[in-house]
Amino acid sequence: MLYFFILLSFFYYYNRILIFIDSCDNMINSTIFITGTPCTGKTTISQLLFDKFNIKKDWDVKLLKTNDLALENNLILGTHPEKEYKIVDIDKLDKIFTVQKEDFFKKHSNLNKLLLFEGHLSHFCTGADKVIILRVYPDKLKLRLNGRNYNNSKIFENLQAEALAVCSVEAYEIYKDNSFEIDVTDKSPYEILNIICEIILDKLEPNIGSVDFTSWLINNDIN
Repeated sequence: MLYFFILLSFFYYYNRILIFIDSCDNMINSTIFITGTPCTGKTTISQLLFDKFNIKKDWDVKLLKTNDLALENNLILGTHPEKEYKIVDIDKLDKIFTVQKEDFFKKHSNLNKLLLFEGHLSHFCTGADKVIILRVYPDKLKLRLNGRNYNNSKIFENLQAEALAVCSVEAYEIYKDNSFEIDVTDKSPYEILNIICEIILDKLEPNIGSVDFTSWLINNDIN
């Protein structure tokens, strides 16, 4: 009986993956930025998106990550003495990303093309068709941040940034109605993928401001 349920679950999720990919077949030459506060799931979701499109023979997909580009191209200017985050040269990051984007899209082929750019600094760069901000309720985010052994100052900063929607505000200032929020707090990866696909296909309206965690600042002690 256990084997039956395992097999049934496999076919259920496999079918959902196929439906997801088929629903995206109208996309051509799309550049999608995935950003958000640290620990909101950007890396996981971006990799899943890449994996799902990469199995299609009529798709050419590329995944770039802000952290990788910064490290590979010596863009780290230093480290904040108290909050321990790395300070990145955003202007050079943008230039390097732009070169890689141009190289990707100028290749002649009959394939649909999808460029994914992941990282909490991605929305400061230029060239996105859509910017997707992943949001997580601060209580759950705090558990994830604690799991990374961040110091209290860094945890405080990230929780405050998430409650105040800092990434969303920053993205909207640059990309306006091409910015979209997703509250991923209680969603499965496949639910998140389906929402992203609908955003890419212009099936959802811009929704900056729809995710509101500001009351958490009043109701919780984050120290």
